[in-house]
Amino acid sequence: MKFQISVMERSAKRGFTNATDAADYLVNHGVPFRDAHGIVGRLVLTCIEKECALDDLTLDEYQAISPVFKEDIYEAICLKTCVEKRVTIGAPGEAAMKQVIAIYHRQLKERGEL
Repeated sequence: MKFQISVMERSAKRGFTNATDAADYLVNHGVPFRDAHGIVGRLVLTCIEKECALDDLTLDEYQAISPVFKEDIYEAICLKTCVEKRVTIGAPGEAAMKQVIAIYHRQLKERGEL
């Protein structure tokens, strides 16, 4: 199997994988979650209209929807950051994935399939 990293990244961005992280950003800056959810919904609609990802919006576009957004939003919604924050088993974070791979590797070895 060969992974097409650029295709995978583009798909993840266009799927708004990082929308939850944008809402978390707002909550961490004092915005109630119910409001953050609505704000991010407006951002996603903007992206759908412009056929772009959240990462592609300018800071002015973010701030037109909520002045709470600052330059650090881009770090908060960076796919690498978003994935690395997911650390529970079954999550896509690197540490979690290594644990899952080790579990499956051990199971395959025990069954003699490796």
